[in-house]
Amino acid sequence: MDTDVLDTLKLALDGGGVTVPETGDVLFLRAEPGPVLPLLPKDRLTCQQTFKPPHDALKAAGYRLLPPGTETFESAALTLILPPRQKAEARGLYARAMLAAPEGGVVLACLPNTLGGKTAEKTLGEIAGATESLSKNKCRAFWARKDSAVFNTALAEAWVAADQPQPVADGAMWSRPGLFSWDRIDAGSELLAENIPEDIKGTGADFGAGQGYLTKEVLSHCPKIKHMDLYEAEHRAITCATKTLQGVENVTITWADATRDVTNSQYDFILMNPPFHVGRADAAGLGQAFIQAAARALKPHGSLYMVANRHLPYEATVSACFKQYEIIEDSGGYKVIRADRPKRQK
Repeated sequence: MDTDVLDTLKLALDGGGVTVPETGDVLFLRAEPGPVLPLLPKDRLTCQQTFKPPHDALKAAGYRLLPPGTETFESAALTLILPPRQKAEARGLYARAMLAAPEGGVVLACLPNTLGGKTAEKTLGEIAGATESLSKNKCRAFWARKDSAVFNTALAEAWVAADQPQPVADGAMWSRPGLFSWDRIDAGSELLAENIPEDIKGTGADFGAGQGYLTKEVLSHCPKIKHMDLYEAEHRAITCATKTLQGVENVTITWADATRDVTNSQYDFILMNPPFHVGRADAAGLGQAFIQAAARALKPHGSLYMVANRHLPYEATVSACFKQYEIIEDSGGYKVIRADRPKRQK
């Protein structure tokens, strides 16, 4: 999370216009560790986070967390939101927060201006009626008070309905707003699937499995695969992957951070289309961490198959982690890399 967003959210609570209630529950949706948490009453605070790394950090710090699949919230006098980038997903979160809020309850959110902070305030206002805001650090904190006389319940319920798992790409997979390439088959994953040899065999894993499309496609033309483990850090994708792979018996889907949560030296092969963004900026370190984790998780003679945007600098990391590698496909702005025999990690 951008520290400027957290600092601006903190400012809203620290003399900026929103008062932390002296009684009543406080709810923090998509909560992140940072300067906001010390302003909130820990004994009355419940956090919600669907992404595994910050969820685990909050849990380790002793905060109470909702189960990650929770989407209907209890009433809270104050609800804070760190909204996601995708508009339909964000609308669903605003709507769920306002629907759950008691009369007079406050919903407070914050976004960078570059990600549409001003527009997001107008979005909240569509269901809440009046809003207030402050701008600082190139971010906008904005809030609304629940007033049933002006609250647009029908629109809020429509937003919640739109933010649900649904079949996409002519039923090729299930997805929902906010997931990577949520409403179409990602071209990189499609290219990777096309380049997995049909005689691949043994036990494999899909790191950053998303909606499960890659595993589904590979299993459809690789009959010698015994089992696939799917690891995905965004819990919103887990239900979608389960639906995408409904009826497929030789798969296990786990909510996990593939860079930290996978046992060493257990797989014959690993497939992945690793994430490479933080906000809107490239963050090649994420993909590099995936490569390093794959090398740890593979058996000594195992193989990694991965796809990436052509410009991302992964070859040096692959070379450092594997005894040999080659680019087996380079087209459409993507490269498919096969790497064999992981080096012993020091």
